[in-house]
Amino acid sequence: MRTERILTRLDRVFTRLDREPQRPANLDVPRMSRHRVALLVGTFAFYLAIVWLVVTTSWLVRLDWQVMFFRPYQQWSGIHWFVDYYVVLGQRGPTAVMVAAWLGWRSWRQHTLRPLLTLGASLLLLNVTVGAAKLGMGRLGPHYATTIGSNEMGLGGDIFPSGHTANAVVTWGILAYLASTPRARRWLSAVSAVTALGVGMATVYLGTHWLSDVLLGWTAGLLILLALPWCEPLIAGAEVALFDLRDRWRARGGVTGAAPAPVAVPALTEPRASSAQDEAAARETIAAMTRSARAPVYLAPGPHTTRSERTPVTPAGSRRPPHADRVPRTTTTSAARPVAGG
Repeated sequence: MRTERILTRLDRVFTRLDREPQRPANLDVPRMSRHRVALLVGTFAFYLAIVWLVVTTSWLVRLDWQVMFFRPYQQWSGIHWFVDYYVVLGQRGPTAVMVAAWLGWRSWRQHTLRPLLTLGASLLLLNVTVGAAKLGMGRLGPHYATTIGSNEMGLGGDIFPSGHTANAVVTWGILAYLASTPRARRWLSAVSAVTALGVGMATVYLGTHWLSDVLLGWTAGLLILLALPWCEPLIAGAEVALFDLRDRWRARGGVTGAAPAPVAVPALTEPRASSAQDEAAARETIAAMTRSARAPVYLAPGPHTTRSERTPVTPAGSRRPPHADRVPRTTTTSAARPVAGG
């Protein structure tokens, strides 16, 4: 009797950690829908509005100075140590390493390079867009401000928009972008939004950024996540090119331990005028080699009977039916059959 093992919760967890036998066919790739385009246009308009409010030294700049004079790091000095550690979640180096490790495992498990290539594309867009905005506007931070009430633009600074905030939005938001199910996407979107919000507020608390810097950083990171579907064709083409390069490298013998070659099955190239026994022997040889190439079959765990307890394959005694004219054989002498009519 064969028994089936009941999988526990821990067994199911380890099963999900194993590598899938082949690439899943239902990998969800976000597309540039009309709803997404509308969000992208609205976010870009908000981005331009923040820049205009700062350039024109409007009420937003006055709010920046009020928050700076409030000095949150002195009002709530007891949480300063926690904020110092929490703001690391917005630094590009540590966060990129942590997220790349997770996405690298995802790439290995699903036989695809898309997670790592998507992360690389998002970080490249982040460095180009946010870096260009920082250098182009040249705003000084609160600790280096020169004139009270001014916007501090064009003075050689590099804090507008906030790089910590934009990096937190992109780095943690990419996990939600690459989620496999809608439920996981919703949960990861909420977690990444709260994390990015906390990182932005942490920079304002420490006095390293104006409040408008954080607002523009959130907007810049969201623009990159919304525009990523436009990069999906390039990501797919890069993945195909990298896999082709790997295959050519293996074909030249650059990688050892490649997959074993399939077992060659002999075939009769030219029919021979032979007997039926030779053809039967050839078919039996092909069938035996095919059976040997198959994967071994593993039985489910459980009690099994020993070989001696099973029903013997060959029954005892003679398998020939009894006949009145047949003389039974003996071990000592062999009697001759009676001749009919003798």
